[in-house]
Amino acid sequence: MPLRITLKPFERLIINGASIRNGSRNSSFLIENQCKFLREGEIIHESEADTPCKKLCVTLQVLHLSEDPAEVENLFFRQAVDVMKMMPSAAPFMSAIQSALAEKNTHAAIKAGKQLVYHERDLLAARSDETTAA
Repeated sequence: MPLRITLKPFERLIINGASIRNGSRNSSFLIENQCKFLREGEIIHESEADTPCKKLCVTLQVLHLSEDPAEVENLFFRQAVDVMKMMPSAAPFMSAIQSALAEKNTHAAIKAGKQLVYHERDLLAARSDETTAA
């Protein structure tokens, strides 16, 4: 079943590693076969990856788009261990990511990774609030 994608003006889309940027108007098209893609709103750029969980998400994006994910998987597992040591409360998110990866559903793993980033942000904000209150 084809997937219809509508891009907003100047929105970016990555399909099988090719970066596509829309022109000045909305446009839509159909993807008629299996491919790996990420919409601009789903992408965390490397330059924005300023926390361990954001870096892990960038790795998941690379894993998602990769033809041969073996090297990237090793990097992901090292990052996951580091995140778990630093933030044990990440366990449910890591479990969801691991389950998605085991099912070869890398897009679901990215979504779970985004939830992990939100969790990390909330923890950092709570710590900041505690520091300013003291």
